[in-house]
Amino acid sequence: MKGKLIGDILVVKKVPEDIDEIVKLPYINRIIKIGHIHGQKREPEIEMIYGEGTRTIHKENYCKYAIDVAKVMWSKGNTGERLRMSKLPEDNETIIDMFAGIGYFTIPMALHSNPKKIYAVEINPNSYNLLCENIKLNKVEDIVEPILGDCNNQEFDHVADRIMMGYIGTTHHYLDSAITYLKNGGIIHYHESTPEPILFKRPVERVKLAAKKQGRDIEVLNKRSIKKYSPGVHHTVVDIRVL
Repeated sequence: MKGKLIGDILVVKKVPEDIDEIVKLPYINRIIKIGHIHGQKREPEIEMIYGEGTRTIHKENYCKYAIDVAKVMWSKGNTGERLRMSKLPEDNETIIDMFAGIGYFTIPMALHSNPKKIYAVEINPNSYNLLCENIKLNKVEDIVEPILGDCNNQEFDHVADRIMMGYIGTTHHYLDSAITYLKNGGIIHYHESTPEPILFKRPVERVKLAAKKQGRDIEVLNKRSIKKYSPGVHHTVVDIRVL
């Protein structure tokens, strides 16, 4: 069975040949074909193949995510990174999730670590509404403050111990703001889609340049490839302390 299971919805790229057998499975109630993904808000084209409705509840790492697959993305390939991030924050940290989406990283950090505060910033109203729903669904209202808006235009001045930049595409355009938001000694988790020849070199250099513009230095803590993004291109993340 090809495709990814999101809650009780099977998401596929083409209509499966064994669809008659698939729909008999008790844990699959709907099948959706997904097409192109559009714009900064990452909104997918979809076609309903079987069943009705595009909303579901997806469970992962004891977290619950309300999601509408017609409006927002869910990346199965990021499962390991969401699990990793759920364990990294130290007690009483203030965290800014600059591209919060529906709470992909915010929810596991809030549930499985002990942060003081997470500011979850999201520009897409559809994702923001689901983020608010997921904060309540996981009972982390006392920890997470959702913010609808552009993460480049927030009034944070050296307040964060840790910053999540879990979006790939134009993430480097937001590094100046991230450095401003971060305390001395704080950590940035910077995501990027990077060609193999410059796999970790480019993301590290981009963070270093942004820090240097504000008279700050960096210490590289970790570099990893999360998954293949396209032929010859990786979804990478670097964990960097900014001094």
